[in-house]
Amino acid sequence: MTAEHESIPPWYKQFWPWFLIGLLGSSVTFSLVYLAFSLHYYDGTVAQDYYKEGLAINEQIAKQEQAQALGLAATLRADPATGDLVVDLAGEQHPERLVLKLIFPTESARDRTLELEHVRAGRYVTMLEEPLRYRWYLHLQPAEGQQADWRLTGEARFPTEDEIALVPGI
Repeated sequence: MTAEHESIPPWYKQFWPWFLIGLLGSSVTFSLVYLAFSLHYYDGTVAQDYYKEGLAINEQIAKQEQAQALGLAATLRADPATGDLVVDLAGEQHPERLVLKLIFPTESARDRTLELEHVRAGRYVTMLEEPLRYRWYLHLQPAEGQQADWRLTGEARFPTEDEIALVPGI
């Protein structure tokens, strides 16, 4: 009997080493692509001090109760052509100015804070450089930040011709 000697090709000419190297290479490539996306499109929706904000929920509830006690409600109209915002505030209190915070749901870099000037009984006006688009959360209060006595909230999708109701809320 003669033993036939089978020639074994070198490793670089075989299928399985290249298959395993390809799996590892594609894994590294996809990981780098996802890393680049996560760094470029950072959503920023989670607050750094979420524990403190959670504890401050009582202050927000107090603002809601104060707005309800004063009988406050508002309607907001946005002119899609010019970008003018008009707020009609109903209730007992009419401060000299209001602060409207526009919160974009997914990108904190788009958030805007606008000051509305009192023009007559319960009517406040401001102008924007360009009309609003997309969906926004709205917070209306008499002062900026946490020192406000009350707050009205709402949600809107712009552009719209409809009035947007702002009611006491968190």
